[in-house]
Amino acid sequence: MSKRFSIMKYPQALKPLLDYGVALHQCGLEASLVELVQMRVSQINGCAYCLDMHSKDARAAGETEQRLYMLAGWREASSIYSERECAAFAWAEAVTRLDANGIPDEVYQRALAAFSEEELLNLTLGVNLINTWNRINVSFQTPGGSYRPAVRHAA
Repeated sequence: MSKRFSIMKYPQALKPLLDYGVALHQCGLEASLVELVQMRVSQINGCAYCLDMHSKDARAAGETEQRLYMLAGWREASSIYSERECAAFAWAEAVTRLDANGIPDEVYQRALAAFSEEELLNLTLGVNLINTWNRINVSFQTPGGSYRPAVRHAA
């Protein structure tokens, strides 16, 4: 692979995405759900930087290693995830792998049974945000492994 420039040299170009990331974490969706969805989408897209970041953020927020390890096989390991989480994973996968047929009705109905309309819109915006970050980081080969999560203080 050839060395590519660092996207971090252009913080103003990234500012809208960073700002939306802050808003996503304040929209009312559970922090653990947001991190797990971001991990699942990053697995699909093969984004090492985002996998590194969201696994560390999830662990810092109290997520278990088992749930992170099992995430790629969530359908077979559904007993360790809530129905809401499983509905979110199915929705995130369908939005990420959007094809000519769009989102299947059964995936939409499952998501709508688990989330309010506003929550589902916020979840969809979050899925699209991580897809954008994945595409940027994969395009510019942002290396994974160096991310350090923010220190979290107990409330």
